[in-house]
Amino acid sequence: MSHLYLMKHLLLFVFIIFSQLLYAQSTTAVFSGLNVFGSARIASLGGNGMALPGGDIHLVTCNPALIDSNLTGQLGMSYVRYFAQSNFGYSTVAFHKPKSKIAYAATMQFFSYGESNRLDGLGNSLGTISNNEYALHLGASYQIDSLWKLGASLKNLYAVYDVYQSYALAADLAANYVNPNSKFAASLMVKNIGAQLSSFTSNDREKLPLEVQIGMSKQPKNAPFRFHLVYENLQKFDITYSDPNAVVVIDPLTGEPIGNNTWEFGDRLMRHLVLGSEILFGQNFKLALGYNYRQRKELGIPNKPSTAGFSFGASMQFKKFQLSYARSIYHVAGGSNHISLTARVF
Repeated sequence: MSHLYLMKHLLLFVFIIFSQLLYAQSTTAVFSGLNVFGSARIASLGGNGMALPGGDIHLVTCNPALIDSNLTGQLGMSYVRYFAQSNFGYSTVAFHKPKSKIAYAATMQFFSYGESNRLDGLGNSLGTISNNEYALHLGASYQIDSLWKLGASLKNLYAVYDVYQSYALAADLAANYVNPNSKFAASLMVKNIGAQLSSFTSNDREKLPLEVQIGMSKQPKNAPFRFHLVYENLQKFDITYSDPNAVVVIDPLTGEPIGNNTWEFGDRLMRHLVLGSEILFGQNFKLALGYNYRQRKELGIPNKPSTAGFSFGASMQFKKFQLSYARSIYHVAGGSNHISLTARVF
């Protein structure tokens, strides 16, 4: 199968997706926890690692086309201490049949938003309630040739907030290109294609956070570092968040609101980009740094942005396991800590 044939069909695939997503909304969706990755390596690179080279069991939660036969027998576990009482994590395992071009992976995720007080109409305490989401991913990849791979993942989604429950099915579709000679990799993916099968209320079905992404990574020749770039929300260009509490400044001469026209096109473009770099100290140790412009613009305080939007991390390979840590900074008030563990279990 020629590369030209594959590119033509990938372009057709993108065109069909765009025709369906022309009016898609990027901010109003249920099960939005799907877009928060628990992997320390992914978090350290700005929150998205969909185009990194394979060989890491934690990447399969980000892109099903990165499921690889050499991951067979690996177990990946990750835990994130989030804000307030929130925390989430996952366990994932991969397997592969000998002489088969298909590799498989299964992942179980949980999102716990902690407990809150149950009160009656007079404010009297009636105990506590819990709020949780769960996701079971079943993914597979198909090796077309030495360079191209396709992947798909089916996700069973379940959420329970006190007495309110919801169930949904979603799928990810992806194509991945890796050239080991030039140390270049690229991916195209459509995430969260699906719908709620049962909603929290009988008359209100919400949309899933459907999204198109494209990314690439490159390690320059003989260089001990790798660059990573992802363009998120390909289906919609203007994803600027409009703050309803923002102070509107009125021009005293015209009486019209004064808009912020500084670098408007560049600002909208940068909100799509996630940048990251890894410094490779041999096979057993690496450092990473990431930058998420959108995260910085939406969560940073204008007069005190601190380091919001930045992330960093490290990974160490021991004899029988690999340990990774990352910190992603969301706000001047703090950030999230990610811990990931990889081990071979069979």
